[in-house]
Amino acid sequence: MTNHVYKALELTGSSATSSDDAVRVAIEKAAQSVRDIRWFEVLETRGHVEGGKIAHWQVTVKVGFTVD
Repeated sequence: MTNHVYKALELTGSSATSSDDAVRVAIEKAAQSVRDIRWFEVLETRGHVEGGKIAHWQVTVKVGFTVD
């Protein structure tokens, strides 16, 4: 088994669809410039309400990627 070293960073994604989609948006966007993302942890979930309905979700995640 190979030993790994990870660097972690926090991201906040948003979506009008769902909290899961907000996580997906954050990770997919980060993957465009950060290589080798291996894991994520949801730190915080919040949203915006308009007219008594959920207008959008915001989810803050910590993602880890391997260091070369």
